[in-house]
Amino acid sequence: MKIHFLISIILLTTVSAWSQPYAGQDGDATPEVDNGKGIVMGQVIDGETNVPLDFATISILRLEDSSIVTGGISDEQGKFAVEVAYGQYLVKVEFISYGSVTLPAITVEKGNRKVDLGTIEISPAAEVLDEVTVVAEKSEMQFGLDKRIFNVGKDLSNKGGSAEDILDNIPSVSVDVDGNVSLRGSENVRILVDGKPSGLIGLGDSDGLKSLPANMIEQVEVITNASARYDAEGTAGIINLVLKKDRKQGLNGSVDVSAGSPRNLGAALNMNVRRDAINFFLNYGLRDREGPGGGFNNQEFFGEDVPIPFTEQTRNHTRGGISHSFRGGLDLFITENDILTGAIVYRIGDDYSDAFTRFRDFDRNRQLFEITDRIQDETEEESNLEYELNFEHKFAEKGRRLTASFQYQDNSETEAADYFENYFDANEIALDLPQLQQRSVNSEGESTSLFQMDYIHPYGKESKLELGAKLSLRNIDNNYLVEELNESEVWENLVNISNHFKYGEDIYAIYGIYGNKIDKWSYQLGLRAEHSNVITELEETNEVNDRSYTNLFPTAHLTYEINEGNALQWSYSRRISRPRFWYLNPFFTFADDRNQFGGNPNLDPEFTNSYEMGYLKYWDNVTLGSSLYYRKTTGVIERVISLIGDGITRRQPENLSTMNAVGLEFTTTADVNKWWRLDGSVNIFNSKTEGELNGEVLSAETFSWRNRMTSKMQFWKDAEFQIRFDYRAPQNTTQGKRKSSYSVDLGFSKDVLGRKGTITLGVRDLFDTRRWRSETLTDDFFMESEYRRRARSFTASFNYRINQQKRRDRRGGGGDFNGGGEEGMF
Repeated sequence: MKIHFLISIILLTTVSAWSQPYAGQDGDATPEVDNGKGIVMGQVIDGETNVPLDFATISILRLEDSSIVTGGISDEQGKFAVEVAYGQYLVKVEFISYGSVTLPAITVEKGNRKVDLGTIEISPAAEVLDEVTVVAEKSEMQFGLDKRIFNVGKDLSNKGGSAEDILDNIPSVSVDVDGNVSLRGSENVRILVDGKPSGLIGLGDSDGLKSLPANMIEQVEVITNASARYDAEGTAGIINLVLKKDRKQGLNGSVDVSAGSPRNLGAALNMNVRRDAINFFLNYGLRDREGPGGGFNNQEFFGEDVPIPFTEQTRNHTRGGISHSFRGGLDLFITENDILTGAIVYRIGDDYSDAFTRFRDFDRNRQLFEITDRIQDETEEESNLEYELNFEHKFAEKGRRLTASFQYQDNSETEAADYFENYFDANEIALDLPQLQQRSVNSEGESTSLFQMDYIHPYGKESKLELGAKLSLRNIDNNYLVEELNESEVWENLVNISNHFKYGEDIYAIYGIYGNKIDKWSYQLGLRAEHSNVITELEETNEVNDRSYTNLFPTAHLTYEINEGNALQWSYSRRISRPRFWYLNPFFTFADDRNQFGGNPNLDPEFTNSYEMGYLKYWDNVTLGSSLYYRKTTGVIERVISLIGDGITRRQPENLSTMNAVGLEFTTTADVNKWWRLDGSVNIFNSKTEGELNGEVLSAETFSWRNRMTSKMQFWKDAEFQIRFDYRAPQNTTQGKRKSSYSVDLGFSKDVLGRKGTITLGVRDLFDTRRWRSETLTDDFFMESEYRRRARSFTASFNYRINQQKRRDRRGGGGDFNGGGEEGMF
């Protein structure tokens, strides 16, 4: 009822707003307000064919020195409208392979607020290349000193995939066998959607990534040293998924369909409709998937009286299901300076996980004496509902604005599983033992309310002050029940595993940022204060853990522009990583009764001081970004494996002591020629962890690296071929090591239907080598594991653009018209 009611409100508002004229248009009932600004408008056409030219660049230049004041681009009808403060200007019009046109001086003033330049004709340049590369679509990777932006549409390997696949294809980011996302080797990374937590990615940061279609995502922002504007959560940094959304006049959007093997069916719809004062947007994604995976786990248990000295475990599973993701809403342009946005997000998933595990047990002489087969049949139902309301007010003073937002999430998930165990001798003859039958139900509900307000006030041309406040209220209720069928055919509760767990987290935050620019130096100083109230309760044992703490998180960014396209930046931030809900919940899985996983309700948060120096250099055909970083973390949380019974291990997170990590990262793009482009990245790091647990020293030092290289070639018009190579070097851990892995992905795309459609074919993990391999050694046992989350896959997809044109960009740079970056100033 909630979703139906809200959709009805949105539709009614749409109809009402559709009938209202836009503020400031001729004939408006509302009189114009003099805010010291005017509009420069016109239409750009081909001087020979009279065809409108969309995506032409419009530059507004200051009359006295021809410096750029602002600008814009023309729409699909060649029309443009650029807002500018009162003054005298030159207008320059440019389009790739056309000669530029600079119009005579114009004056925008109170009595002449709307300057209509009429039809502007431009003609092809005298020297025209045989094949013209049109510049408008953003490149796959864009650089900024404070963040890197990865545009999803340019990466062929993401077609038909999920948000999880996208993240696993981004430099410095990886997704492990359990779906945990790490950045520069650390899992303490904050994942946001459009700058906020979102139900689209489920109850946990990575739970819903596999069901969110890649075609709903426009770009991914990776911020390794965030300013005080952002939550302090995430010691390694922030990953922000930006969904597709447009505000162009009229109807435009795209439709995607895909199919793959193993079964991977998908569809995505991204639309927006704008008429004057209202913009309605819609994102819908469907995924129907089935993914086989599995691996082995060989264990040796030390000691003379160990009943099972050696065990060989093999596991095969199939995970899949159907999920629907919906995001819809509207932008209401109340005035030229006031925008109200309402949105609703709804995701529903009906998944399953079937697994077959075989244990082969050996005696001390390596003689097989027993075989145990464990079968899992699990269903998962998940529902995520989210409401969002945002308001933005732009003041007459350029750059000054106030934003406020409210968000509410109501999420639920239920997992129900049946387990069966059968026993055989070494010759696979059934033993005279009854079948073991167990079942579990894990019911979870979450509600989150978020309030946020931000204000930016510029001072003069180069300085600014930013203030903000945020309140986040989160409650989770998890009820986990495990039962076993006894000899009397009665289900008994396994009380040592079942539990009712409650979690509450309230965070109050305020922040302030001041920035300025002096000659070639720019600096930004920030301070964020957060007060946290965290309470956990285990109802079965009546254990309550109530924690309250207040922390300050300073940030600093300093930039020196050596010359155009050549800059240095130094940055610092202090950040926190609060234990995730799953890390605190002691019981939540029983899929493998011999290798159990659980949380630790006594965990404390981690704190990190992060230092980074970045260098960014642009050449004509090459862009190089490099970073030298250092992180010092206290209260390190690491998943530790221990022996808790005969042949039974338990993995749970523990607070160790400290970790020092230093690394060097290079990211580059190079246009070898007009048909061949290379993207590459390498992250080389050394980390040292020192700590102990229950008197046992748990320390490790590792030197490791990760390399990724992408080659994209255009062999003929409107067709591209891509090959990607990814390598992860071995890495030591406190209890062993993770071994190396590599993989190769292929992609091919061809534009059709007059460039309105694109067909893409892809192969992920061509040689079927993407596997996670590890070794664990303790005083009690040795374990060697290999695991594959999914098999090699083949995908075919089709993208159709509605009132949009596909464009190519051979530049390594990017960003918005003002030079990119969050504010266009630093």
